[in-house]
Amino acid sequence: MTVTTETPAAPSRRRPANAATATATATATATAAVDLDGLDGLRTVPARHPWRWAAGAAALVVLAQFTHGLATNPGWDWATFRVYFTADTILRAIGRTLELTAYGTLLGFLLGAGVAAMRLSRSAILRSIAWAYVWVFRSIPLIVQLVFWFNLSYLYKRFGFGIPFGPTFGDVETVGVLGALGAAVLGLGLHQAAFAAEIIRGGIIAVDAGQREAAAALGIPRGRQAWRIVLPQAMRGILPAAANEVISLLKGTSVVYVMAIGELFYQTQVIYGRTGRVVPLLMVATVWYVLLTTVLSIGQYYVERHFARGAQRTPPPTPLQRVRAFVRSLPDRTQPAARTSGGQP
Repeated sequence: MTVTTETPAAPSRRRPANAATATATATATATAAVDLDGLDGLRTVPARHPWRWAAGAAALVVLAQFTHGLATNPGWDWATFRVYFTADTILRAIGRTLELTAYGTLLGFLLGAGVAAMRLSRSAILRSIAWAYVWVFRSIPLIVQLVFWFNLSYLYKRFGFGIPFGPTFGDVETVGVLGALGAAVLGLGLHQAAFAAEIIRGGIIAVDAGQREAAAALGIPRGRQAWRIVLPQAMRGILPAAANEVISLLKGTSVVYVMAIGELFYQTQVIYGRTGRVVPLLMVATVWYVLLTTVLSIGQYYVERHFARGAQRTPPPTPLQRVRAFVRSLPDRTQPAARTSGGQP
């Protein structure tokens, strides 16, 4: 008798199909079965913004009206403007304006850096003196400061050099040391220093304290910490406000007309006082101020771009690079977008 033993069949080693794969296959099959010919006539329509276009058109109309008035109103007297725009007296006055701006900026930011260091000092005396300086010079109007320094010889006839509260080794007349130009530079510089100190202090305290702690842990000297680690990072916060102050100082030099210094605004006043052509001479000063501030703004952009290298791997493009990129993209903008075929890109 033969006994036959049936061995149970081994389970199949084939893995069950993935549910997601099966679903995707079914979807693709169903999509292929749909007639896509009806979608060929559809086109993409951009969103419409009628009020945006209306506001833009209204702004263009106002701008066109203003431009038309500049060109046709005889009161602007553009002939006189062209005569005096590049006159020798005006160009010399521009040079004096730039001179005052340069001296005031240099003195203001050098003194402001010292005042900012005093504000950040651990000495209560230095902090108090620096705070009082900022408080006083930010409170007094610039024109008052200029008139005061211009009349300093009324209070002090001579300047002496020697031991404090002791004998004097020599002295000079105040008028000989501090004339009109010197008083103007001193007033502009001291006024600028109060604002520059707060700008520099704000940029320094904006740097993360961990940067200084890490540098100290590595044994880097404090001077090198400030010069190579803290200051480059602080410059990104200092530069915008500092450039704004320099531009304000450039325009603020017009206040020194009270001291009869031949800067731009004073010289235009002299000319229109003699000729009676007030509006065209004011336009001469206005256009020159706009041109000078534009040059300073361009310089500010490139300096900020330089100090942005530590925070951005790719520096922002320059205006010239932006124009080149726009010109290169014009052919792509003029070509129509490629249409899709069968729903596939």
